Amino acid sequence: MSQISENKQISPYMAFYMVTTMQIGVGILGFERYIAKSAGHDAWISVIIGGLSFNVLIWMIYRVLSKENADIIGVHKNLFGRWIGGALSFLLLIYFSSTILTVLRTYIEVIQIWVFPELNTAVIAIILLGLAYSYVIGGIRVVAGLSVLGFFITLPLFLLKYYALKNAHYTNLFPILDHSFSDLMAATKGVTLDYLGFELILLYLPFLKQPEKSQKWAHLGNLFTMFTYLITVFVSFVYFNQEQLQHTIWATLTLWKIVDLPFAQRFEYAGIALWLFVVLPNICIGLWSVSRGIHRLYKIKQKSALRTMLFVIFICCILVVDRQQVDILNTKVSQVGFYILYAYIPFLFVIQLISGKVRKTKND
Repeated sequence: MSQISENKQISPYMAFYMVTTMQIGVGILGFERYIAKSAGHDAWISVIIGGLSFNVLIWMIYRVLSKENADIIGVHKNLFGRWIGGALSFLLLIYFSSTILTVLRTYIEVIQIWVFPELNTAVIAIILLGLAYSYVIGGIRVVAGLSVLGFFITLPLFLLKYYALKNAHYTNLFPILDHSFSDLMAATKGVTLDYLGFELILLYLPFLKQPEKSQKWAHLGNLFTMFTYLITVFVSFVYFNQEQLQHTIWATLTLWKIVDLPFAQRFEYAGIALWLFVVLPNICIGLWSVSRGIHRLYKIKQKSALRTMLFVIFICCILVVDRQQVDILNTKVSQVGFYILYAYIPFLFVIQLISGKVRKTKND
């Protein structure tokens, strides 16, 4: 991973911000309803199970990349050869692009439902993608800086959960462990979409100085995400009963409606606007990483790859026209992400382990 010049790299601790920024996105505004369908008031346990399991996957990712001394494009080529490895990299880049599309289109839906119902999807998409392009062309350092800015700007929003806790019904959490193990696993699968994004480490790890030191920051970022989701689901569960929650699509946004500040009577409008500083780094990190992957795979300029990506994502975005299609998009990406995380990454880990032993045997 030493082929990247130091003036293009970022400090190891930036892994914390980039991991948690990618994981905490638009999904946190309404994920409670989906996991509660499977495990009810015990769904908070699935948040912990998911968070801890993703720390294991982060360890696997770092192990694979460090052993091959390459990003995922190089790993695929080393382990599977030029053609099969190239095909696997291409499919992975399509998946990463679909996660960008999911974040963008879901945030646009939030704006259309809560703020500007008549605003055209294409108009918002052009504005957001144009804004993202202006940051991404600045390079990984600008994108990483944006993730830090977004983290600290939106951090005070968690203090607003105090208003919901004033009307909390803690009995909603009982009885604990009232659901089966299979129910908890189904809820864990449902929360996958909300944790997606950290796997972009597969592409941007070479741009972290001393990658081995960045691993602890990546783990801490994932744990912070787990803590954030745990607090969010806890507050929603003690405020809404399970029946109410099943009819509340955007639980966190609904809770913002009860915020009573002297300078903002409809705080959900301000909250949605501030959430742009969460969504924009999501999109930028994804765009930079995938365009970098295309550059590595096909040897074309990263800026050209970025412009092509923006056009394709824009077209796909305007083709998703209603709430039902947005929900299908989220569901499908979540399902694919689940299998990539829990099946493909462990598979890659095992293949790399076997390959390493074979190489060592040949050298001996």
